[in-house]
Amino acid sequence: MRYYTLKLNFPDTDERARVVQNLLDLKEALDKQVPAKEFNENLLISTWNIRDFDSNKFGHGPRLTESLFYLAEIISHYDLVALQEVSQDLGPLGQLMYILGEDWDFIATDVTEGKSGNRERMAFLYDQKRVTFRKIAGEIVLPGEDLLAGEQQFARTPFTVAFQSGWFRFSLCTVHIYYGADSGDGLDRRIREIEQIAKFLAERNEKYNENMILLGDFNIVSPEHQTMKALEENGFQVPAKIQEKPTPTNMFQTKYYDQIAYKEKKGEMRFAEHDNSAGVFNYYDIVFRSNQFPDYRKDLIETLTRRQRPYREKLERARSEKSKAEHQEAIDKLDALKMDQEALQIYYLEDWRTFQMSDHLPMWIELRINFSEDYLKKIQKPL
Repeated sequence: MRYYTLKLNFPDTDERARVVQNLLDLKEALDKQVPAKEFNENLLISTWNIRDFDSNKFGHGPRLTESLFYLAEIISHYDLVALQEVSQDLGPLGQLMYILGEDWDFIATDVTEGKSGNRERMAFLYDQKRVTFRKIAGEIVLPGEDLLAGEQQFARTPFTVAFQSGWFRFSLCTVHIYYGADSGDGLDRRIREIEQIAKFLAERNEKYNENMILLGDFNIVSPEHQTMKALEENGFQVPAKIQEKPTPTNMFQTKYYDQIAYKEKKGEMRFAEHDNSAGVFNYYDIVFRSNQFPDYRKDLIETLTRRQRPYREKLERARSEKSKAEHQEAIDKLDALKMDQEALQIYYLEDWRTFQMSDHLPMWIELRINFSEDYLKKIQKPL
């Protein structure tokens, strides 16, 4: 982590002191909740949907510099992180990578076109001291006989990359499954996408006998829901440590959207058994808390003022009285929100801060990666 840039980014000493204290609190919480990195012994894999990073297409951003430091601090406690909702503009990701430091690298997809794809990317960020890219990467395209209803591919193309850490060779596939709706055709497509990616990768695992980890935002409702069954009934298992303590991964902690599942090469998928070997990290216990609302009131007002600009421009160009009234009403609503402290705090908690951090929480799993003893025993008594 390039902490030294804090002095350049926060010349105001009071603001810097506040940001640094938040980072110290984050570090303390992460050190308690996430396993320590052990050289050539363990691997920490995480998945995190970082909301709209960072196109600002919804007008609630862009992210503050301090938010990038908080994101980087969290990511730095893992070895390999699958990110969803990375935008077309890679500038913010570049800023994040710079804060993480020269040991970190990333591999990203192209943007997914179309309405459902939202012009999003997916990316893997990895600590090069701990993880090696095996020079294999690709986006998954379904064969004709396996296409979704209406001869459709996935809304957002799954991304598979081969890595190695210690003795452990594996492939990761990250997904951002179509959400659609809570019932009807939208839910049916969501279930079908989960079924098809799990089935496709399970068949590939049987063919090539490789360790496969499937992770990302599946938009799974709950462990008992058909969305989870679509994953488990098509060849993939959720690690026991995650099953033991199922934890919601949305910010309201009501949904189990994000998951990690696997298909193993016999005997090589070894999950650690500590109490903290799997989990979900709730950073809102540390940063952008409810009682920190006064610290961000100025930023909230600036965000709402920016959101008014397109309405003001449309108002100037409007010809009909109806259009003028609609644009003026939108401006007035945002002015009213600025003045209503209770409503402004609700906006801070439920919307604004989710575009600084996310509306999802990161999930992780710890694996053991030292197979040296097994190898030595194997060659000691050759068949």
